[in-house]
Amino acid sequence: MSVFDASMEPMVDMFLFETSTLLEQLDQILLESEQSGGMNNENINEIFRIMHTIKGSAAMMGLGAFSKVAHRTEDMFYIVRDNPEIMQGQFSRPIFDILFQASDFFKSEVEAIQASIEDYQPKDSAELTNTIDKMIPQLKGEAPAEIVVEETVAVEEPVEEAEEIVEEAVEPAAAEAAPVINAEAVHNIRVFFEDDCQMENIRAFMLLTQIKDYCDELTSVPPSPETNSGCASEIIKNGFLIKFRTSFALQDIYNVIESAVNIKSYEYEGVSGAAAAPAVKVAEKVEEKPVEQKAAVVETKVEEKAAAKQPAKQQEAKSGGAGKQSMISVNQTKLNQLMDVMGEIVIAESMVANSPDLKNIDNTLDNFNKSARQLRKLTDQLQDIVMSIRMVPLSGVFQKMNLIVRDMNRKLGKDAVLKTFGGDTEIDKTINDVLADPFMHMIRNSMDHAIESVEERIAAGKPKQGVITLGAQNIGGEIVITIADDGKGLDREKLIAKAKKNGILTKPESEYTDKEAFQLIMLPGFSTKEVATEFSGRGVGMDVVRQNIEKVNGSISVDSKKGEGTTFTIKIPLTLAIVDGMEVSVADNIYIIPITSIRQTFKLGDGVQLITDTTGAEMVMIRGECYPVIRIHRKYAIADAKTEFEDGIFILIENASKAACLFVDELLGEQQVVVKPFPQYLSKYELKENGFAGCTIMGDGSVSLILDANNLLGNS
Repeated sequence: MSVFDASMEPMVDMFLFETSTLLEQLDQILLESEQSGGMNNENINEIFRIMHTIKGSAAMMGLGAFSKVAHRTEDMFYIVRDNPEIMQGQFSRPIFDILFQASDFFKSEVEAIQASIEDYQPKDSAELTNTIDKMIPQLKGEAPAEIVVEETVAVEEPVEEAEEIVEEAVEPAAAEAAPVINAEAVHNIRVFFEDDCQMENIRAFMLLTQIKDYCDELTSVPPSPETNSGCASEIIKNGFLIKFRTSFALQDIYNVIESAVNIKSYEYEGVSGAAAAPAVKVAEKVEEKPVEQKAAVVETKVEEKAAAKQPAKQQEAKSGGAGKQSMISVNQTKLNQLMDVMGEIVIAESMVANSPDLKNIDNTLDNFNKSARQLRKLTDQLQDIVMSIRMVPLSGVFQKMNLIVRDMNRKLGKDAVLKTFGGDTEIDKTINDVLADPFMHMIRNSMDHAIESVEERIAAGKPKQGVITLGAQNIGGEIVITIADDGKGLDREKLIAKAKKNGILTKPESEYTDKEAFQLIMLPGFSTKEVATEFSGRGVGMDVVRQNIEKVNGSISVDSKKGEGTTFTIKIPLTLAIVDGMEVSVADNIYIIPITSIRQTFKLGDGVQLITDTTGAEMVMIRGECYPVIRIHRKYAIADAKTEFEDGIFILIENASKAACLFVDELLGEQQVVVKPFPQYLSKYELKENGFAGCTIMGDGSVSLILDANNLLGNS
């Protein structure tokens, strides 16, 4: 049975998106603050607002444990906010540890919900909330400073049922602001929702659902908003009026309203009925109480929550709309569908412009040619826009690597820092999602294998703090990512000896270049560690890295100097959907080779030497280097193709570790193509294993196969 009420399930995606965004902001603040050795007032206030928003959103979704952790963390930062010097003293480290643990707890819950809404069960937050509960009196000076924060949080036991979140304490000033309670009186509160939040009638119904347990009698104006979608406009214009009788303190009702999402403001409009209490407007009370006071000021809290969720909107209100940036979230499935349609438009445009029916018509169709050029211009612009929508910055992935370095520093007793650059470099969302796992393995390897202990670094004359650099830049239509460290570097002889022991050498040891020796670490089952640890040593990580990079048509190379460090260079395309390719023909067959895989094309002539070794393998020597020849017609058993090297053309292709020359009949020219996956029924032919990355539809309607350089080089 699902934890979420049926009425809440449509809101789950928005909750996950909003919470994930807030957690990314939280992690960034924590990492920057910890590295700078303190936390300024702005960051303290931002963390308070983040926790306040998460608390309210989780409570609305019925996630009691989730909300409780955020609630207790908010309580802790309520104290820190009034005493910011706490973050410069002895409590700084324990507070940072608690915040990182809270962030990890939230992220594990978000991931569990994303994995399966139906099967999700909340984890126990008792240990973490108990840790925070012990910290709070110490921060207040009511208990001695003796808390020890553990590195990990046990989150195994499911919560029996969602806990009810109610503010535990109200400051005297806040209590004075609340009207006198009378169980016979009918209280009136008018609520206004945020501009453009949509579905105001459903949000009003959800708010009624949340406060009904505090009310003996509950009605609203307009009534029954859940069954009357037409009342949304009335709610936008006049607000949503809640009428209720209660024996609870009105502060409890206020707390529930504050915790609800998309609340812009609300005001208490008085009471009616027996012994009515005087009407009090909450907004007037806000003006009487400064923000710095500890009173639970309703308008202030609502504004803080709105500021955390919609900073652009708040800035617009303060600056009169200058510099407004509108942002929306879009389901990735819809983006994929949009990209598919865009691909079809590109194909259709090419089919129209290259229609064989036009070849027999004289060149007098000026209007048609003009229209065709305009159509090409518009499709190019549309394609650029669609591609840009799918692009996301790498900063999110980079930020997660900071957490890995921090965690491993503590567990391995090392001192290293991660420096990043180019985090604003954008890449296709599909590729971005694939990169997190390879980056994780490589950063963990750098920390475990490469970065020495403080003692070893000092003995080697190095700075005691190791440095790992993660950077990205856009070069020539592809993204180049480097992961470098200043650790001990790779030992060529040790790598070859281990490969020989494992029986994976393919030629004599002396013939291995340094580059080829370094590439050995990418082989499955290869590890230089004798004993496997929590982080590495099983010979799996770098093999996974290589496979994942190649999945997105990328390549990875290694360079290292013993005692100085290692650098990994990853090259990946901007997108997988539309690529620039070179059309080549072999007999009547046309193939596409991605431009990024081509180093050079040449014909047999001066400076090119043909070589045949003792095994009969054909090679081409150019500029003093030998490259194996792959005859495409022979590989794919194509008849009537050119077989004499003098009649055809060579295409030098390469990846990070290998290069070879493809022999084809003719170059037809450069063409931008839409990559299409192979139909499922063709999977039995193992097309990908035989050197094909996919297929595309040409301008004349024919289907052309796209060659995969990585696979061809791997099988050469």
